[in-house]
Amino acid sequence: MELGLVGLGKMGGNMRERIRRAGHTVIGYDRNPELADVSSLKELVERLEGPRVVWVMVPAGAATQSTVDELGELLQPGDVVVDGGNSRWTDDEKHAEELAAKGIGFVDCGVSGGVWGLENGYALMYGGDAENVAKVQPIFDALKPEGEFGSVHAGKVGAGHFAKMVHNGIEYAMMQAFAEGWELLEAADSVTDVREIFRSWQEGTVIRSWLLDLAVRALDDDEHLEKLRGFAQDSGEGRWTVEAAIDHAVPLPAITASLFARFASRQDDSPQMKMIAALRNQFGGHAVESKK
Repeated sequence: MELGLVGLGKMGGNMRERIRRAGHTVIGYDRNPELADVSSLKELVERLEGPRVVWVMVPAGAATQSTVDELGELLQPGDVVVDGGNSRWTDDEKHAEELAAKGIGFVDCGVSGGVWGLENGYALMYGGDAENVAKVQPIFDALKPEGEFGSVHAGKVGAGHFAKMVHNGIEYAMMQAFAEGWELLEAADSVTDVREIFRSWQEGTVIRSWLLDLAVRALDDDEHLEKLRGFAQDSGEGRWTVEAAIDHAVPLPAITASLFARFASRQDDSPQMKMIAALRNQFGGHAVESKK
């Protein structure tokens, strides 16, 4: 099938390549003309045959809103917009309502996979009406990992981004646990090789995981994480997860504590945040701050 893809950064560019490898046609637009296949959203829409599917991979908030607004003026009834960025689920409901008034479908899709997604596939969580999801299904199938699992129609509009938000909240807590364990091992005089302890956990333990594998990679690059400043940003989804927990009266002590630990990292050079920063860089290519 044909797909219009808006936003060709670290994630979007690799997604375009993976979809093309699956035999589909992708016409991409980005504000950086060196990355784009077309010079404008208008040209992108004109190049696609109806019914069109346009996938948006731009930052949440104003950038997504302006892109959805412009597409709403360019697309026709029966076309579908997919928001694959990290939008808040409440924005999805607004976008779906705005586009539905023009006969345009909307699907929200949480995407996980980071810089590894091109080769390994992307975990996909999507929400929307079955009719609109069906129009995008060949693209979901191209992006997902091989095998039975890796994608899910999570529910109605907003469910995809809500599921991805919870996924990221869990990710916060898991990374924090690895970081705290690493700092404690580093602090113990009797422990002489923390990196190899982490490596030994990769086989036969209940905490073996991809995050553990990435922690070992980070320690192989910088055994004591001495090159990193103990600072880690929060993407916003951790905050949204905690806010949703309050709204639903669901206790999230581990996730909430991990979010607050990110805030603590902005006060001092936190050893734990070195590991958090290293893990985020490993799986998502997120920027790290070097020591001055």
